Amino acid sequence: MPTSEATRAEARRLRDLFAARGAVVVKADVLQSAETLLDLYGEDIRARAYLTSDPLRGEMVLRPDFTVPVVQMHMEAHAEPARYTYSGKVFRKQEVDETRANEYVQVGYEVFDGQNPAAADAEVFAAIAEGLNGLPVRAATGDIGVLMDAVRGLKTTHARKAALLRHIWRPGRFRALLKRFGSDQVPPARAALLAAEDPFADAGPEIGLRTRAEVAARIDALRADAAAAPISSEEIAMIDAILGLRETAGHVLSHLRDIAVDMPSIGRAVVRLDARLAALGKQGVDVETLAFEGSYGRTSLEYYDGFVFGFYATDRPDLPPVATGGRYDALTAQLGQGRVVPAVGGVIRPDLALGLMRC
Repeated sequence: MPTSEATRAEARRLRDLFAARGAVVVKADVLQSAETLLDLYGEDIRARAYLTSDPLRGEMVLRPDFTVPVVQMHMEAHAEPARYTYSGKVFRKQEVDETRANEYVQVGYEVFDGQNPAAADAEVFAAIAEGLNGLPVRAATGDIGVLMDAVRGLKTTHARKAALLRHIWRPGRFRALLKRFGSDQVPPARAALLAAEDPFADAGPEIGLRTRAEVAARIDALRADAAAAPISSEEIAMIDAILGLRETAGHVLSHLRDIAVDMPSIGRAVVRLDARLAALGKQGVDVETLAFEGSYGRTSLEYYDGFVFGFYATDRPDLPPVATGGRYDALTAQLGQGRVVPAVGGVIRPDLALGLMRC
């Protein structure tokens, strides 16, 4: 799909705006190795990205976003602190809404700086807001880190916490797991399997890719899970309270402080939120009216693990977000072979911004 000259001009304007903040202009190949994305997100990525096979390079993917290749560039460069900006097309499958574009231009601003994460969060948010200055948009914010810390603090097994953390970005699956882990009832079919003295008796020939040892290990894990005490209703209620938060950021901070009394594992996340709001205020953001949602960001590509935000057209709820962003420290650890570099970034869709200018 050809990109209009107006969109290209707006993309250049935004990229130059970010470059004026000290960001280095970088480019990323349109074709990326699918192996990296599959390692990060599993087979789910196939439903969202265009994959193809190259006889020499193996499975490749049309760039679904810029964050992963930019992180790879940075981790190889070892330059810190660093700021980057870029513009170019990304490609996303649209299986539900055919009116949404499956290829469009993104312009981004990424900050790799661990000296003051709260200030970096505020810097990126303010940069994206500056790019949208004058447009009829509203901001939404959240913090995936609060929910992650709440899950890590649950009084349950490591395996159950790992499963919940893995599915934070799949709200339906997360809810189903939380419900199951909060019950002491085992499904009848699973109970019969787990109660069998020899689950392999009369099992017939071995077929499929899993070995008997792998199947036995899985059965042992299921038995351990069945023997675990259920997550208490009080802890589940606190998780629900966090997910149900939907107020101005200041009020949310007050609520989270109250929850932290009974769930101290979120204490550090509450301190981070407090510092971030102070940093946003220094950037000129009106934090008294800034919206915060406890569940915000849980349907994005699952690399955000802290602050998340988006900007939406106030009079066009049918449109996708005009801009999105967030913190992704864990992604740098995965792509940096254990070396963590605190990082936060955001992207703007210039085509949507232009549409709002004409309204």
